[in-house]
This record gives sequence, structure tokens and C-alpha cells, in this order.
Amino acid sequence: MIVAQTVDASGACVDRARMTSNHPPHDRAWADEAVRLIEADYNRSADTHLIPIQLPRFPGVQLYLKDESSHPTGSLKHRLARSLFLYALCNGRIGPDTTIVEASSGSTAVSEAYFARMLGLPFIAVVPRGTSAEKIAEIEFYGGRPHFVEQAVEAAGEAARLADALGGAFMDQFTFAERATDWRGNNNIAEAIFAQMALEQHPVPHWIVCGAGTGGTSATIGRYGRYRRLATRICVADPEGSVFHRHWADREVQKLDRCASKIEGIGRAHVEPSFVPEVIDRMEVISDAQSIAAARLLSERLGRRCGGSTGTNLWACATLAEEMAAAGVEGSIVTILCDDGNRYASTYFDDAWLERCGIDWQPEAADLATRLGWARG
Repeated sequence: MIVAQTVDASGACVDRARMTSNHPPHDRAWADEAVRLIEADYNRSADTHLIPIQLPRFPGVQLYLKDESSHPTGSLKHRLARSLFLYALCNGRIGPDTTIVEASSGSTAVSEAYFARMLGLPFIAVVPRGTSAEKIAEIEFYGGRPHFVEQAVEAAGEAARLADALGGAFMDQFTFAERATDWRGNNNIAEAIFAQMALEQHPVPHWIVCGAGTGGTSATIGRYGRYRRLATRICVADPEGSVFHRHWADREVQKLDRCASKIEGIGRAHVEPSFVPEVIDRMEVISDAQSIAAARLLSERLGRRCGGSTGTNLWACATLAEEMAAAGVEGSIVTILCDDGNRYASTYFDDAWLERCGIDWQPEAADLATRLGWARG
């Protein structure tokens, strides 16, 4: 058995199974058909939209949202799930009877459930108990079965244990995200952004802003920019309770007791294998109140809901836009609209839930609206 290690809630190392050598080779004909089905699904799909957002206070700065909520499964993680399935299939890890297991706070699990159903495979999502009810319902809609743990830090170890017990495949997004996606191109998110920016006033963004859950998106964008020799810099917006920004500033910092953040999908308690700090130019630390305020403010602006991690990104964009304007720099900023905010109807868009959590978002929303020049009704 080939293994890697992660850290459980107690801080102890636990093995994460990658593959088992005592399994017979999987059916190549079945795998060929599985790859065809996934590629055919992709071939039927258009790319996601790039939406311009006006910043009245900063007329020389153009902001764009890469709307990943328009994927079939409603989030940026659709790209990752597709890549993870192709990676596992082409490495011989999935066969016609394989149970697929993933550790996820929700969106990756939703997308993997979609692809597992496409291939006729059972899917188990190991999720923290606090995951929004809307995400759990979506996992179940695609035929997945949620398996709950108390803390997010426990999920990877439990997923590895389940996969080993069932003879299944642990997809392990936190390890494989940065290698399952071809960062040189093949229509990854970086290539798509630059292609869609080609006819804009400032086609090479001054900044691209994203969050880090696995670290795969920032690794892909950062590597692509270097490979194409582009001047674009990468900013990662990170919840203040996350370890990632601490590790970026000091490589000795590897883990926290927990990730004290309510923003699902980004931020971690320990540094994941897919997080590549060397390709990141800057990190912005964002509070939960700021993230939720920005998400709700942007939702008002768009006329539809977007999730908390999109708010985290937007708050960082506002800071960068202010700095560019103060320095007399004109240019563009691109960030990611990560997922559909209706997945958080019972959390970020529920004032009673926010009050129970002690999150006062209204002052932050008023401040951000003033900074961006967005009038509120």
C-alpha cells in the first residue's frame, strides 16, 4: 500500500491510503468508456462567464468575476472533480466496482457525487457536521452518502480509513489538486481567464485573486502565469483563522489546533500538500464578518446570491483596487465567484444564524459599500 500522512484532530500523524497493490488491475475497456463519458460531458459544456463589475470609486481599475457557479454542479470544484476523476482513472485507481470516497466541506463532494453517478459508482462524502444543509442535500441529490465527522481536521483520516476498509478510492483533493490539473493549459481556469480577457482594455490582469482550500487553484494560476511569462501577480485571500497565510509568512508554521472560521471551502487547520506558497505573491487576511458582508453586498449588486468564499475574494480585491488607485496604477483585477450562494441560505444569508454565531456583518458591509462607491437601496 502506498500512503501519505496527514494530521488528525489530536495532532498525531495518520496514514492516508493512496492505492492498494494487492488489488487486481481494473478493466481497461471500462476505464476507457469512463474517460469518454467524462470528456463527452465536458464537450457538451460551455466555459463559465467572465462578468465585469463596476467600481465607481476606482474608474481606472476594472474588476471581473470568473463565475464558476455556472458549472453543472454549481461551483469552481466542478473543474477539480473532473480532473481528479480523470487522474484516478488514468492511474488505474478506479474500476467498475470502486467506491469513491472524498473528504470535503461540501462543494467538492457535490461535484464528485455528480461524476460518480455518471459512472455508476457509489460515493461517500466525509464532511464536517457543520456543513450547510443545502450542500448535504445536493450531495444526496446526486446519489452520494454523507458520512459526518465532528471537525474538518478529522475528515481526511476518516476518508482514508473508509476507503481502505471498502477497497475503494480516496480521491484526496488536498493532496492531488495541484497535480491532477494540467497547469500549462488544457483549458484550466487560468488559461480560460486569460483567453476571456484578451479583448478587454487591460487584458493581462494586474492581480488575480483566489482563496485556498486545497491550494490547487492558486498553484494552477501561479504556475500558468510563470509558464506564460505574464506580469500578473497572485493574491490569495485567506480566512483569519486559517493556517495558510501563517505558513506563507513563516514556513515553520505547519498547523493549528483548528481552523476557527465559518467560511466553508477555504482555509485549513494544517498545510495541505497541494498548497504551493512559492507561486503566491501576496496573501490578504479576511475576517468572517468581512467575508459575509462582502458576499451579501455583492449578492445585492448581482441580484443573486454568492457564497462566503466569494466574499473573501471581493474584500481582498477592494484592498488591491484602493492601493492601485492610490499609486495611480490603472489595470484589471480578476477574481472568482466560487459557488452559488443558495447553498448557504441557512447560514450566511440567515440573520438568526449569524446572530447565534456572533457575526455582525452590517457595519462591514456599509464600510465596503462606501469604499467601492456602491449605493445601497
